[in-house]
Amino acid sequence: MTPIPPPLPVQGRTVPAPTGPLLLLDTRLEGHDTFLTGTLTLAGYDLAVRILTLDDSTTLQPVHPLPTNIPAQWTAALHLRHGQRDRRIPDDLHTAAHTARRDLTALDDAERRYALTFLGEATTLAIRADRVDVIVRSLPALDEGDRT
Repeated sequence: MTPIPPPLPVQGRTVPAPTGPLLLLDTRLEGHDTFLTGTLTLAGYDLAVRILTLDDSTTLQPVHPLPTNIPAQWTAALHLRHGQRDRRIPDDLHTAAHTARRDLTALDDAERRYALTFLGEATTLAIRADRVDVIVRSLPALDEGDRT
């Protein structure tokens, strides 16, 4: 059984939205799988939330209506059952890029996250191999003088 990771301390603010109040984190979550659910311990409540991380922000969408006494600014603990994402380039992708003389360092943080998620969600070895190929072909070629 995989151990449940410790809660993450987070700070944020409550913001209005047409669908009901959202909880906007002051700092974007980095290195964690998102678009999943978690539990936010806030003001004595354990709130089920959907975690939505976009390019520059993380928003927690309550699954149920928020209690009326949630403050506008808050400090809380976010419990993620799924832990931290591995951000290392896997060997098969590194080898394929090296063999094709393509530059993995050209990926910015968002592109790297997307590529690793795309690769990690492959359900068979054949699909993974095809995805490695797609990622490598999308990379720029290394300069002739670059031996990485």
